[in-house]
Amino acid sequence: MKDFVLRHQVVDLHARSVQPCEVRVRAGHIESITPCTGPVDPGFLMPGFIDAHVHVESSMMPPSEFARVVVTHGTVGTVSDPHEIANVLGETGVEFMLRDGARRNFHFLFGCPSCVPATGFETAGATLDAKAVTRLLADPRIGYLSEMMNWPGVLHGDAEVLAKIAAAKAVGKPVDGHAPQLMGEQARAYAAAGISTDHECVTLEEARDKAALGMHVLIRDGSAARNFEALWPILKERPAQCMFCTDDAHPDVLKHGHINRLTARAVAKGVEAFDAMRAACVNPVRHYRLPCGLLRVGDLADMVLVDDLKDFRVRRTWIRGECVAEDGRSHWSHLEVESPSTFRQARFTAADFTIRRDGSTASVRVIEPKDGELVTGESEATLTVRQGVIEPDPAQDVLLIAVVNRYAQAPPAVAFIRGFGIGQGAIASSVAHDCHNVVAVGGSRQAVAEVVNAVFERSGGVAVCDAQGVEIRGLSIAGLMSTKPFEVVADAYETMSARVRAMGSPLQAPFMMLSFMALLVIPALKLCDRGLFNGRDFRFVDVVHGTPPVGR
Repeated sequence: MKDFVLRHQVVDLHARSVQPCEVRVRAGHIESITPCTGPVDPGFLMPGFIDAHVHVESSMMPPSEFARVVVTHGTVGTVSDPHEIANVLGETGVEFMLRDGARRNFHFLFGCPSCVPATGFETAGATLDAKAVTRLLADPRIGYLSEMMNWPGVLHGDAEVLAKIAAAKAVGKPVDGHAPQLMGEQARAYAAAGISTDHECVTLEEARDKAALGMHVLIRDGSAARNFEALWPILKERPAQCMFCTDDAHPDVLKHGHINRLTARAVAKGVEAFDAMRAACVNPVRHYRLPCGLLRVGDLADMVLVDDLKDFRVRRTWIRGECVAEDGRSHWSHLEVESPSTFRQARFTAADFTIRRDGSTASVRVIEPKDGELVTGESEATLTVRQGVIEPDPAQDVLLIAVVNRYAQAPPAVAFIRGFGIGQGAIASSVAHDCHNVVAVGGSRQAVAEVVNAVFERSGGVAVCDAQGVEIRGLSIAGLMSTKPFEVVADAYETMSARVRAMGSPLQAPFMMLSFMALLVIPALKLCDRGLFNGRDFRFVDVVHGTPPVGR
């Protein structure tokens, strides 16, 4: 590792000052920072950016490739929840993420997934009970207990849930939260259990309520959930309790920026630059006790050079004194990676995606996605019944949605959804939070069968069926990630998304939105492999009004 000297404007986020300095780096650490009076080189030297909550799997890349991409945007570390692959492969999946991430000179802080499966109402590929969680938390490579989504279990004193939280407290590791729309006394009880963060705030009122309880508010802006516009004022009110995160960012988003982009947006809103930078760089390091340097004498040389403190365009990124990216290009090459996975063999026909009903019409519940959010609404529609089968109605944009168990033989769960706007076509994905069964939406039963079959044949991927036929892009790592380089993955994803939008979809990120239609812990109405589910009351509900709900 080379020693070197830099002369730039240096950002001191602790003293909240900027001044020209000479920075000497020796053996990967900052040896000295000396103010200087002579000319300095262009740019501002500042600590590296941290994503305070991200599921690396949602980038559709393994950790080694994810790191190769985000360093170009000045990210030097992430607080990463391997919850997605854990739902597919259990502890084996967590170990894969740890092993692959360690191949890069990057600060990955992986957590121990707290809710595998996310609920007891659906089928995952694995279970992490309190004993498994305790075992994982004892691993020094695991830094925290990941988002506790089972907030009803916390509030009602579920023994298994409390045992997991107690295991984290016993080893002095933070506990992350996940409690959408929880406020008042319920939020107070949730925080009192020892949960210190939440990345699910949708309104400023909710963020203020949780911050007042001492919780850290993670302002999220990813691919499906974009809460920045609603929450940014909290940065002015409680800057010491704010962080930035993406949660789930698909590869097309990562082409254009990462946490640096959120920092620039905050400054553009009028947030004091030092407060925005502390949320992006300092607060996550302190809360999670990350080993990242913060541009102080003796720290690791984890830093970035940006053009200015407005747009935060990254010129160079250093991690442990190694220049890992420059002018938008990573200095790392793509690494070959293993492909652990699990997928049963199955083939389906249009008949597998039927909802039967007597009469000529039927009144049905309809899932209503909200673009840019993970919460859904609920509406009703009257649909035609032909030969005892309720038909979707693309003219009303009421389409079929199906979730198919990828782990064990079971009939598909089928319901109705509005908002995808893809007419007679269909799309499907093996990325279906959080159990990652296969989820599909389509305007006909035949089209749904075709895209689901394509995903099963490839043991994972995203698929489209339109007038030109069926196309699929495989995800061979647990049906979640690709082994291909980022450039290939991002271009393929953009091509597939564009094809969906050409079918008429108004959604910003149709595949990302599709993947969250099976996430039961986000209200109000979702579909899992066992049936239609009300996320507010945590119970199965009927698809057809007047018909008892089916929950296998």
